[in-house]
Amino acid sequence: MTTPTGSSPAPDPAPDSTEGSGAGPTADSAAASPASPASPGGRRSWLREHSELGVCVLLLVLGVLVLTDALTMDVDITQRGPVGPKTVPVVVGIGLLVVAALLAVDVLRGGRGEAEGGEDVDLSEPADWRTVLLLSGIFLGAAVLIEPAGFPVAGALLFWGAAFALGSRRVDRDPLIAAVLSLFTYVLFDKLLGVPLPGGPLMGVL
Repeated sequence: MTTPTGSSPAPDPAPDSTEGSGAGPTADSAAASPASPASPGGRRSWLREHSELGVCVLLLVLGVLVLTDALTMDVDITQRGPVGPKTVPVVVGIGLLVVAALLAVDVLRGGRGEAEGGEDVDLSEPADWRTVLLLSGIFLGAAVLIEPAGFPVAGALLFWGAAFALGSRRVDRDPLIAAVLSLFTYVLFDKLLGVPLPGGPLMGVL
């Protein structure tokens, strides 16, 4: 069927600019998009996902401290041959720096550490800060007492206190075991290995 002369078909309506797969993002999609890494929320999220970088920083600081202490060590008196007191600290410091760098590269590439698991460990339980603080106080007390009271007394208190903090309540057995261990350690290092330890008044009497 032919179209009458002088008439033309009506033009199709213009397509809606908001329809089609090529349309730009709408307000809803923009609101649902994740935060940019430059924003504070995105930065916090990125740091949580790469929290292992904190371990890298700790290893880096330790490596720098070990190397600095080793390289500034005065070894003129104790140096005997090519391998001296600086050798082991330098190797350890370099190893810490290498491990920190390799771990940082792995974390930035998406590597994640597996969660620790154990048969007798409930990872959902909070940390036992009471035990941690008690052990810290015991170690600090032993460090303060080792010079005036001597290593045998300070060591016995350290062993007994650590056993008590970790849950042992055998007051009839733990002090005796702690005293024997402390005295054995003192004799081993001070008398047999030649590592001087403060004996205190007790060793002066004995």
